[in-house]
Amino acid sequence: MEPGNNTHISTFLLLGLSEDPKLQPLIFSLFLFMYLITVFGNLLTILAVSSDSHLHTPMYFFLSNLSFVDICFTSTTIPKMLWNIQTQSKIITYEGCITQMYFYLLFGDLDDILLSVMAYDRFVAICHPLHYMNIMNPGLCGLLVLISWIMMAMYSLLHTLMVSRLSFCPDLEIPHFFCELNQMVQLASSDTFLNNLVMYFAALLMSVGPFSGILYSYLKIFACIHGISSAQGKCKAFSTCVSHLSVVFLFYSTGLGVYISSAATHSSLSGAIASVMYTVITPMLNPFIYSLKNKDIKNALKSLYLIPGIKWTIILFMMKRP
Repeated sequence: MEPGNNTHISTFLLLGLSEDPKLQPLIFSLFLFMYLITVFGNLLTILAVSSDSHLHTPMYFFLSNLSFVDICFTSTTIPKMLWNIQTQSKIITYEGCITQMYFYLLFGDLDDILLSVMAYDRFVAICHPLHYMNIMNPGLCGLLVLISWIMMAMYSLLHTLMVSRLSFCPDLEIPHFFCELNQMVQLASSDTFLNNLVMYFAALLMSVGPFSGILYSYLKIFACIHGISSAQGKCKAFSTCVSHLSVVFLFYSTGLGVYISSAATHSSLSGAIASVMYTVITPMLNPFIYSLKNKDIKNALKSLYLIPGIKWTIILFMMKRP
C-alpha cells in the first residue's frame, strides 16, 4: 500500500453494520428507537435528581453525571450513523472522523472512571456512615468529577494527536459505523508501532486501574456487610449497591465481549456488531437499572409526572375565577 499524506485526505467511508439496502430501514428504525430511549431515559434521571432536594446527595450527583456522559457517548456515534443511512451516504470528513474518535474516547472512558468514583462513594457510605457527609462533601465530589474530566480529556487528546500524525490512503473504507481508534490505527498506511504501543498500554491502564478500584471498594464493602449482625441490616446495606453493581457488570461484560469477539473472529463486521452492546445497549439500560431498583428515583419521577398536571390545574382554576 502506497503511503498517503493525511493532509490531502478530505473524506473517509463508514461502511456501517450492513451494506444490504433492504436492511437499512430496519437498522435506521432500530437505532433511532434505541437512541431516543437512551436520551429520554438518562434525561429523566438528570431531571429527577435535579428537581428533588432529597436526591441532592453525592450518590445521585455522580449518577446524574453518569447519565449526562451516557447521553453524550451515544450522541457521538449514533446521529452520524442515522444521517448516513437517511441520506444513503457513507461519507465522513477527515476532521469529523478525528473529532468523533476524540469524543468517543472521552465519554467512553469517563463512564469507566465515574463507575469507579461511584464505587468509592458506596464504600464510604457503608463502611464509614457516620463520617459520610464529611468525607464526601460537595467540594470533594466536584473535584473528583473535575479531575475525571481533565484526565480523560488529556487521554483522548493523546490518542487523537497520535492518530493525526498517521498517513492514510485516499477513499479509505472504515468497516465500522463510527471512527473507532483501533480501526483507524489498523488502516493507516504509515508505521503504527508507537500508536499500538501507546494504545495497548493506555487500554491496560484504563481498564485495570478503574476496575481495581471498583474491586477493592467492593471487597471492603462486603467485609463491612459481613460484620453487620442483623440480617435486615445486611440486606439494607447491600441493596444500596445492587444498582451500581448491575451497571458495573453490564459495562465490563459488554466491553469484554467486544474485545473477545474482535480477537476471536478477526472480523470487522462482528466487532462492529459487538460494539453496539457497548456503545448503545449499555447507556440505554443504565437509567432503567437505577430507576427499577431505586425507590427514591421512582418517587422523584412520579413527582415529575405530577408537576405538569398540577400546573395545568392551577392555570385552569385561575382562568375560571371571575
